[in-house]
Formats: sequence, C-alpha cells, structure tokens
Amino acid sequence: MTRTRRPDPARRGRDRRARTLLPAPGAPRVDGDRPPTAAVVGGGIAGLAAATGLAERGVRVTLYEREPTLGGRLSGRPTVLADGSPVTMSRGFHAFFRQYYNLRGLLRRTDPGLDRLRALPDYPLRHGSGLDDSFRHVPRTPPWSALGFVALSPTFTARDLLRMNPVAALPLLDVRVPEVYERLDDVSAHDFLHAIRFPQAAHHLAFEVFSRSFFADPRRLSAAEMVLMFHIYFLGSAEGLLFDVPDEPFPTALWNPLADYLDGHGADVRTGVRVETVEPAADGGFVVATDTAERRHDTVVLALDTEGLGSLVARSPRLADPAWRERISRLRTAPPFLVSRLWLDRPVAADRPGFLGTSGYGTLDNVSVLERWEGEAARWAARTAGSVVELHAYALPEDAVHDVEQKRLREQLHRVYPETRAATVVDERHEWRADCPLFPVGGYRDRPTVRTSHPGLVVAGDLVRTELPVALMERAATSGFLAANALLERWGVRGQTLWTVPDRGRTPALRGLARFG
Repeated sequence: MTRTRRPDPARRGRDRRARTLLPAPGAPRVDGDRPPTAAVVGGGIAGLAAATGLAERGVRVTLYEREPTLGGRLSGRPTVLADGSPVTMSRGFHAFFRQYYNLRGLLRRTDPGLDRLRALPDYPLRHGSGLDDSFRHVPRTPPWSALGFVALSPTFTARDLLRMNPVAALPLLDVRVPEVYERLDDVSAHDFLHAIRFPQAAHHLAFEVFSRSFFADPRRLSAAEMVLMFHIYFLGSAEGLLFDVPDEPFPTALWNPLADYLDGHGADVRTGVRVETVEPAADGGFVVATDTAERRHDTVVLALDTEGLGSLVARSPRLADPAWRERISRLRTAPPFLVSRLWLDRPVAADRPGFLGTSGYGTLDNVSVLERWEGEAARWAARTAGSVVELHAYALPEDAVHDVEQKRLREQLHRVYPETRAATVVDERHEWRADCPLFPVGGYRDRPTVRTSHPGLVVAGDLVRTELPVALMERAATSGFLAANALLERWGVRGQTLWTVPDRGRTPALRGLARFG
C-alpha cells in the first residue's frame, strides 16, 4: 500500500487532490481447487467490507455476527407500533459524508449510482442562545471554506478569528497521520481549543460537528482525533460538510442487498451466531468455536466493537502475542448514548429540517425528522398525518436513569420545536448503548493496527489504527478493506484500491506556516 496515483473519478468525489492507494500487485483471484478460507467475526461495516474484499476474489468466507441482523451500529430491527404499524427501529441517524470514499465504494456493490442515498440540503446547527449556523452556502474547497464560514457565521466572526492564537492553531493547517498523534494525542480536545482561544460562542461548532461525533466528552477525547476531523471534513478536503442519508431503513437500503451480494459470491453469512473463542491451530490456521460448533479456517478477521474484541481475546488465551493482548485489554468504550424515536400524532412545522445539530439544550445533541428523507417514516407520516422524530444524547453519565433521561430529551425537543408540545406520542422506542470506541488522551499507542504478530490474523473496525486520514464509518470500511488486502497479499492476490482525503495540508504556503507551530 505504498504507491499512489491520481484518483479514479468514478470512485472518488469532487476533490481532485484526493489520494489513491493501490494494493500490492497480484493475481485477480485465488487459484486452485481448494481456495483459502477466512472467518470474519463481526457483521458491521468493517466486517462487511472485509468479507466483500475477500469473497470477490474467490476466498471462501464465513461471516459470524452475534446479532440477528447485519450492520453493527447501523443495524435495524423490526418492531410493531401500538397502532399496528410494522416499522424499523435503528441505532439512530448517521450522516454519509462525501469524503467516505471507501464506504461509498462498498455500497456501490449493490447500488452503483448510490441511488439509495438521498442528499440533505443543509447541515444546520442551533445553539440554545438563539444563534444558528449553516453549512449550506459555505464553499467546499479550503481555504475558501474556512473564510466563507467565518463570513457567514453569526457565532464565529472575523473579530473572533483575529483573537485566536495563530501559533497554537498552526497544526490545523497541515494534518498528517501518524504525525498528528505524535504531536497532539497527549492533549485533550477541550484543552486544544482553549489554547488556540477558540471563541466560546463557537465552541459548540467544534464539539457538535467534530468531537461529539465520537460520543465522548471533549475533556476525555484526544485532540489528535478532533484535529484529524477538522482536516477530513473542513480544512483538508474539498468535499464539504454536506452529506447523504439512506432513503429507507438501514437493513432495506444497505445491508440486506449486501448480504445477497455476498451470498452470490459464495460467502456463508451466519447471523445470530456468537463466536466464543478463536484459537491458533497446529497447522497454522485457526479454530473458531461458536455457541453451537467448531470450525477451522485458514485466516481470521476480527471486526468487533471494543467490548466484543476485548472479551473474545480474553477468552482466547493463545491468540497473537502477550503484548498485543495487553494493549487490547486496555481499550475502553465511550460513555453511554441514547437514541429516542417518537411517533407523533401531528406533524412538526413544515420548515423543520431533516437533521438539526443542537447545543445548549441540556443533553440533547441533535433532532431528526425522519419523514423528510426516509421512505418508511414518510409513508407512516402520510397515512397518519403525524411525524417521526428522533432525538440523540451522547456521552451520558454511566449511572444515568433511563426514564429520567428519556423524559429530559422530550422536554428539550419542546424547546427546539415548540409545536411538539401539543403532540401526542403514538408510540416510542429507545436505544441505550455504550459500544463506541473511546479515543482518550494518550490512547493512540494502545490501539491495534490491522496486522498482528500472526500473518493470518487481522483486525478491522473504527477503533483500529490505519495510519490514514479516515475516521468513524469511513475508518471502519477502510480498515475492513485493509484487512482483506493484508490476507490477499499472502496468497499473491491483488486487493482493493482505496481512496482517502489528502494526507497533508492542501497548499505549500499553509504547510510552510504549519512548520512554525
């Protein structure tokens, strides 16, 4: 993965400086009557990407997912409302940014034109003080994006820009991986913004758009992760901050078609199957023991969340080496988060956006009006003259009382959209989870890389160090393809071409300034 060339315009976005990463050269598929086998443990984005990259090239893939559905943190489950309506409850709203080249490449397997993604017209942000920000009219190409935002924003003015500490802010101008971690991983996101004198009125912009995306308190989050986010979405990429969303629930739009695609490539997708242990076999392969059987595989991809990876490694005492196992044991999850979905008996105001980021409304972090973009919600709303509203609260206390927090979110919704006070809740569903990786101050060195000490064992997921400028869902997809590529390279097979945003500041002048930081 060392050679680079100009991006393929069919797969990258609009950014001509996006980086293309070519895999090691090799054959298009595995040869022979007995193709190698691979177990992919985990059916989220990372596991699905790894399974796809392997199965397409002739590897016999078995994908194990303990939940009854695929998608990981983007899964969905069927449920029936009090009015008898069958609906899908998911883990909550996710934005598919245009910088997610590799995730979008995965989705193109079943949707070549990405027709099942719908563009939202804006990324609006509202503060409890009454200030509103928008990215709709902000130029997408740096540095005009930053200058345009300052010109248009009521919370981040030119006067604020002049008050900032320019020397402390210089690292934002030339972000590289892994250097950004060497420089800023021992600083919190909160302290970094304080050092550069980021205007207090605009703090919610950085926290809501960037650090809160990690479901963590900015005082606990590594500044390196937040600065990388600034680079990916704002200062380093010309794709902008607008995004797309699936036009139907996740299973319908994304994962059911991909499961059929994998089946067509000979993959064995096993949902509702829990992997208990993974142990090295005497012949160099692995024995994967589930809650029902044991099976040998030549190679293994561990594509689990933080807790799942830690517990599986703890139950598999001969896996990899002691130093790696010790690092895995130190990984932690981010604080709990809550997703509340309310089916209301009347519509919200017609001008309410499909998604709204919020700050200064207690624990409420954003509000979605699902019928603005999701077909299932739109059909229910049209039939009942109601609305489907979703509320998110991130980084809640470990001892949060569920009923209290759910009520608090609804009260904050009434502040944001006052017309909802008069609405009756036809039904509601709540998802309490604590399975996102925590990227704490100084934690980068403990995170696993794709490769391990065993050449047949690889790791994928958004917790993985990729040494590339990717994050969140895109890190999951990218690491999944990287894991597949690492195994394919062993067999002399060419893997998946990948894309990322530029891996450094966009202009020589800005890169030169950054050296003084």
